[in-house]
Amino acid sequence: MTNPKETYDFVPLVFERRTPDVMLARARAFTAELRTRRSVRHFSEEPVPGEVIDECIRAAGLAPSGANRQPWTFAVVTDPELKRRIRIAAEAEEKELYEKKISDEWRAALEPLGTDWEKPYLETVPALIVVFRHAYDLEEDRKKTNYYTMESVGIALGFLIAALHHAGLATLTHTPSPMGFLGDILGRGKNERAYVLLPVGYPAAGCEVPDIGKKPLDEIRLRF
Repeated sequence: MTNPKETYDFVPLVFERRTPDVMLARARAFTAELRTRRSVRHFSEEPVPGEVIDECIRAAGLAPSGANRQPWTFAVVTDPELKRRIRIAAEAEEKELYEKKISDEWRAALEPLGTDWEKPYLETVPALIVVFRHAYDLEEDRKKTNYYTMESVGIALGFLIAALHHAGLATLTHTPSPMGFLGDILGRGKNERAYVLLPVGYPAAGCEVPDIGKKPLDEIRLRF
């Protein structure tokens, strides 16, 4: 682990300057690719190449982070028994949420999407990636402060989702609340907090998704 008193060597930036036409074409191609990304809740049991998932996690690990602390762990779960334990625990939390905690407004917002507390895909999907946020790190049993951990892990998660889609895999961001059971099942340290549970695989044959749209540019972009 890096000593806080150490300093970095500085090296020349590797940066390719592109023409405006090339930049716009690349931006449009990337937007077009992301436009086809959808959250999937019906997965095939077909295995996915572990090397592909590893490479996508490698891409996620390139995300910027507060003070370069890189406060994340990506736990890949393919073991059927562990997936089953995660499903049982997640459904218990989700059932409590849907039956006792969720507001009428929240329930109405979810109803058109057809979601409920049952999560069979947590077992059928070939891989789960549990993203853990390091609230702090431990160095010789002493706490080492991390900075902007929520923001840092959120950026890394965005990189990961984009990389998985680009590689040809489907995902779903699942956040059962609370998520402490994930750290317990996977034996993570007390400094690691589950951030998101990400099923990863191929869509099941005949998979359907809600016909939803996204806000147009003029509704999400301001210029001053």
